[in-house]
Amino acid sequence: MMCYTPKWLWDAWEGGLVRTLSMGMNQSLVPDKDKDKKKKVVIDYLLHHVERHNTYAIRYFLCETLCLVNIIGQLYMMNHFFDGEFFSYGLRVMSFSDQNQEERVDPMVYVFPRVTKCIFHKYGASGTIQKHDSLCLLPLNIVNEKTYIFIWFWFMILAALLTVLVLYRALLLSVPSLRPKVFHWWHKLIPHEVAEALARKTDVGDWWLLYTLGDNMDPLIYREVVSELSKKIETAASNSS
Repeated sequence: MMCYTPKWLWDAWEGGLVRTLSMGMNQSLVPDKDKDKKKKVVIDYLLHHVERHNTYAIRYFLCETLCLVNIIGQLYMMNHFFDGEFFSYGLRVMSFSDQNQEERVDPMVYVFPRVTKCIFHKYGASGTIQKHDSLCLLPLNIVNEKTYIFIWFWFMILAALLTVLVLYRALLLSVPSLRPKVFHWWHKLIPHEVAEALARKTDVGDWWLLYTLGDNMDPLIYREVVSELSKKIETAASNSS
Protein backbone atom coordinates (compact mmCIF):
# COMPACT_ATOMS: atom_id res chain seq x y z
CA MET A 1 0.00 0.00 0.00
CA MET A 2 2.79 2.42 0.90
CA CYS A 3 4.61 1.65 -2.36
CA TYR A 4 1.45 2.24 -4.39
CA THR A 5 0.58 5.60 -2.81
CA PRO A 6 2.95 7.77 -4.95
CA LYS A 7 1.67 6.15 -8.14
CA TRP A 8 -1.94 6.61 -7.06
CA LEU A 9 -1.30 10.26 -6.26
CA TRP A 10 0.42 10.90 -9.58
CA ASP A 11 -2.32 9.18 -11.58
CA ALA A 12 -4.88 11.35 -9.81
CA TRP A 13 -2.91 14.57 -10.29
CA GLU A 14 -1.69 13.97 -13.84
CA GLY A 15 -5.12 13.14 -15.20
CA GLY A 16 -3.82 11.67 -18.45
CA LEU A 17 -2.47 14.99 -19.74
CA VAL A 18 0.54 13.51 -21.56
CA ARG A 19 -1.54 10.74 -23.10
CA THR A 20 -4.09 13.29 -24.30
CA LEU A 21 -1.46 15.57 -25.82
CA SER A 22 0.47 12.80 -27.54
CA MET A 23 -2.77 11.56 -29.18
CA GLY A 24 -1.30 8.50 -30.82
CA MET A 25 1.73 10.34 -32.18
CA ASN A 26 4.06 7.75 -30.71
CA GLN A 27 4.18 6.12 -34.15
CA SER A 28 5.79 7.60 -37.23
CA LEU A 29 3.18 6.12 -39.59
CA VAL A 30 0.62 8.86 -39.04
CA PRO A 31 -1.14 10.38 -42.09
CA ASP A 32 0.16 13.88 -42.79
CA LYS A 33 -3.30 15.40 -42.48
CA ASP A 34 -3.91 13.87 -39.06
CA LYS A 35 -0.37 14.60 -37.97
CA ASP A 36 -0.66 18.30 -38.81
CA LYS A 37 -3.94 18.57 -36.90
CA LYS A 38 -2.54 16.84 -33.85
CA LYS A 39 0.64 18.90 -33.92
CA LYS A 40 -1.43 22.09 -34.08
CA VAL A 41 -3.49 21.00 -31.06
CA VAL A 42 -0.37 20.29 -29.02
CA ILE A 43 1.36 23.53 -30.00
CA ASP A 44 -1.76 25.63 -29.39
CA TYR A 45 -2.23 24.07 -25.98
CA LEU A 46 1.38 24.68 -24.97
CA LEU A 47 1.31 28.26 -26.27
CA HIS A 48 -1.88 29.12 -24.41
CA HIS A 49 -0.75 27.48 -21.18
CA VAL A 50 2.78 28.80 -20.89
CA GLU A 51 3.94 29.19 -17.28
CA ARG A 52 0.98 27.18 -15.97
CA HIS A 53 2.61 23.81 -15.42
CA ASN A 54 4.85 24.43 -12.43
CA THR A 55 2.43 22.58 -10.17
CA TYR A 56 2.50 19.68 -12.63
CA ALA A 57 6.28 19.34 -12.35
CA ILE A 58 6.41 19.91 -8.59
CA ARG A 59 3.79 17.22 -8.01
CA TYR A 60 5.79 14.77 -10.10
CA PHE A 61 8.97 15.53 -8.16
CA LEU A 62 7.00 15.25 -4.92
CA CYS A 63 5.85 11.75 -5.87
CA GLU A 64 9.45 10.73 -6.52
CA THR A 65 10.42 12.16 -3.13
CA LEU A 66 7.57 10.21 -1.54
CA CYS A 67 9.04 7.03 -3.04
CA LEU A 68 12.32 7.78 -1.26
CA VAL A 69 10.53 8.59 2.00
CA ASN A 70 8.60 5.34 1.66
CA ILE A 71 11.76 3.24 1.26
CA ILE A 72 13.52 4.95 4.17
CA GLY A 73 10.42 4.54 6.32
CA GLN A 74 10.21 0.84 5.51
CA LEU A 75 13.90 0.42 6.34
CA TYR A 76 13.35 1.98 9.76
CA MET A 77 10.25 -0.11 10.42
CA MET A 78 12.06 -3.27 9.37
CA ASN A 79 14.99 -2.36 11.60
CA HIS A 80 12.63 -1.79 14.52
CA PHE A 81 10.91 -5.11 13.84
CA PHE A 82 14.27 -6.93 13.96
CA ASP A 83 15.32 -5.11 17.13
CA GLY A 84 17.98 -2.99 15.42
CA GLU A 85 19.58 -5.81 13.43
CA PHE A 86 18.32 -5.02 9.93
CA PHE A 87 20.36 -1.92 9.04
CA SER A 88 23.66 -3.80 9.26
CA TYR A 89 22.28 -7.21 8.26
CA GLY A 90 23.59 -7.25 4.69
CA LEU A 91 26.97 -5.79 5.62
CA ARG A 92 27.49 -8.41 8.31
CA VAL A 93 26.51 -11.18 5.91
CA MET A 94 29.05 -9.93 3.35
CA SER A 95 31.85 -9.66 5.92
CA PHE A 96 31.04 -13.02 7.52
CA SER A 97 33.37 -15.07 5.29
CA ASP A 98 36.34 -12.79 6.07
CA GLN A 99 36.15 -13.35 9.82
CA ASN A 100 38.08 -15.89 11.85
CA GLN A 101 36.36 -19.24 11.45
CA GLU A 102 36.59 -20.08 15.15
CA GLU A 103 35.18 -16.77 16.35
CA ARG A 104 32.70 -15.76 13.70
CA VAL A 105 28.94 -15.91 14.17
CA ASP A 106 26.73 -16.31 11.13
CA PRO A 107 24.52 -13.17 11.15
CA MET A 108 21.80 -15.00 9.24
CA VAL A 109 21.63 -17.67 11.93
CA TYR A 110 21.81 -15.00 14.64
CA VAL A 111 18.82 -13.10 13.25
CA PHE A 112 16.95 -16.18 12.02
CA PRO A 113 17.88 -19.09 14.30
CA ARG A 114 17.35 -22.52 12.81
CA VAL A 115 17.32 -24.38 16.12
CA THR A 116 15.73 -23.21 19.34
CA LYS A 117 14.78 -24.55 22.73
CA CYS A 118 11.18 -25.66 23.09
CA ILE A 119 9.20 -26.44 26.21
CA PHE A 120 6.38 -28.95 25.87
CA HIS A 121 3.72 -29.38 28.52
CA LYS A 122 2.35 -32.90 28.79
CA TYR A 123 0.26 -34.81 31.25
CA GLY A 124 2.29 -37.32 33.23
CA ALA A 125 1.25 -40.72 34.57
CA SER A 126 -0.20 -39.17 37.71
CA GLY A 127 -2.24 -36.66 35.73
CA THR A 128 -0.06 -33.67 36.54
CA ILE A 129 1.43 -31.41 33.87
CA GLN A 130 5.08 -32.07 33.21
CA LYS A 131 7.53 -29.88 31.29
CA HIS A 132 9.80 -31.41 28.67
CA ASP A 133 12.73 -29.45 27.23
CA SER A 134 13.81 -30.26 23.70
CA LEU A 135 15.36 -28.75 20.60
CA CYS A 136 13.09 -27.63 17.77
CA LEU A 137 14.06 -27.10 14.15
CA LEU A 138 12.80 -23.95 12.43
CA PRO A 139 13.09 -24.82 8.72
CA LEU A 140 11.13 -21.74 7.64
CA ASN A 141 13.95 -19.51 8.89
CA ILE A 142 16.23 -21.01 6.25
CA VAL A 143 13.91 -19.40 3.70
CA ASN A 144 13.51 -16.21 5.75
CA GLU A 145 17.23 -15.52 6.01
CA LYS A 146 17.64 -15.70 2.22
CA THR A 147 14.49 -13.67 1.60
CA TYR A 148 15.50 -10.85 3.91
CA ILE A 149 19.05 -10.63 2.59
CA PHE A 150 17.49 -10.06 -0.84
CA ILE A 151 15.12 -7.48 0.65
CA TRP A 152 18.05 -5.72 2.34
CA PHE A 153 19.99 -5.38 -0.90
CA TRP A 154 16.86 -4.38 -2.82
CA PHE A 155 15.96 -1.66 -0.32
CA MET A 156 19.52 -0.32 -0.20
CA ILE A 157 19.77 -0.18 -4.00
CA LEU A 158 16.39 1.56 -4.25
CA ALA A 159 17.31 4.03 -1.50
CA ALA A 160 20.61 4.87 -3.22
CA LEU A 161 19.04 5.28 -6.68
CA LEU A 162 16.13 7.35 -5.38
CA THR A 163 18.49 9.58 -3.40
CA VAL A 164 20.49 10.26 -6.57
CA LEU A 165 17.27 10.86 -8.50
CA VAL A 166 15.89 13.34 -5.95
CA LEU A 167 19.20 15.23 -5.90
CA TYR A 168 19.16 15.29 -9.70
CA ARG A 169 15.62 16.71 -9.72
CA ALA A 170 16.67 19.32 -7.17
CA LEU A 171 19.48 20.37 -9.52
CA LEU A 172 17.02 20.70 -12.40
CA LEU A 173 14.83 22.94 -10.25
CA SER A 174 17.62 25.11 -8.89
CA VAL A 175 19.98 25.30 -11.89
CA PRO A 176 18.08 26.45 -15.02
CA SER A 177 21.24 26.34 -17.15
CA LEU A 178 21.31 22.57 -16.71
CA ARG A 179 17.92 22.01 -18.35
CA PRO A 180 18.85 22.60 -22.02
CA LYS A 181 21.84 20.28 -21.68
CA VAL A 182 19.65 17.53 -20.23
CA PHE A 183 16.96 18.18 -22.84
CA HIS A 184 19.42 17.92 -25.73
CA TRP A 185 21.20 14.92 -24.25
CA TRP A 186 17.96 12.97 -23.75
CA HIS A 187 16.34 14.02 -27.04
CA LYS A 188 19.22 13.87 -29.49
CA LEU A 189 17.21 15.10 -32.49
CA ILE A 190 16.44 18.43 -30.84
CA PRO A 191 19.11 21.03 -31.73
CA HIS A 192 20.91 22.54 -28.79
CA GLU A 193 19.83 26.04 -29.85
CA VAL A 194 16.17 25.01 -29.70
CA ALA A 195 16.67 23.43 -26.28
CA GLU A 196 18.35 26.64 -25.09
CA ALA A 197 15.51 28.80 -26.39
CA LEU A 198 12.83 26.66 -24.76
CA ALA A 199 14.62 26.57 -21.42
CA ARG A 200 15.05 30.34 -21.55
CA LYS A 201 11.45 31.16 -22.45
CA THR A 202 9.58 28.60 -20.33
CA ASP A 203 9.25 27.77 -16.66
CA VAL A 204 10.35 24.48 -15.18
CA GLY A 205 6.79 23.14 -15.43
CA ASP A 206 6.50 23.81 -19.17
CA TRP A 207 10.00 22.46 -19.70
CA TRP A 208 9.20 19.28 -17.79
CA LEU A 209 5.97 18.70 -19.72
CA LEU A 210 7.84 19.07 -23.02
CA TYR A 211 10.59 16.80 -21.74
CA THR A 212 8.02 14.15 -20.79
CA LEU A 213 6.18 14.44 -24.10
CA GLY A 214 9.38 13.43 -25.87
CA ASP A 215 9.15 9.98 -24.32
CA ASN A 216 5.59 9.55 -25.60
CA MET A 217 5.90 10.78 -29.18
CA ASP A 218 7.71 9.66 -32.28
CA PRO A 219 11.14 11.39 -32.29
CA LEU A 220 10.67 12.94 -35.74
CA ILE A 221 7.20 14.28 -34.95
CA TYR A 222 8.45 15.49 -31.59
CA ARG A 223 11.29 17.39 -33.25
CA GLU A 224 8.81 19.14 -35.53
CA VAL A 225 6.54 20.06 -32.61
CA VAL A 226 9.37 21.39 -30.46
CA SER A 227 11.00 23.36 -33.29
CA GLU A 228 7.74 24.99 -34.31
CA LEU A 229 6.82 25.70 -30.70
CA SER A 230 10.19 27.31 -30.08
CA LYS A 231 9.76 29.62 -33.07
CA LYS A 232 6.27 30.66 -31.99
CA ILE A 233 7.37 31.32 -28.42
CA GLU A 234 10.27 33.44 -29.66
CA THR A 235 7.93 35.34 -31.99
CA ALA A 236 5.39 35.93 -29.23
CA ALA A 237 8.13 37.12 -26.88
CA SER A 238 9.56 39.55 -29.44
CA ASN A 239 6.09 40.93 -30.28
CA SER A 240 5.25 41.49 -26.62
CA SER A 241 8.52 43.33 -26.05
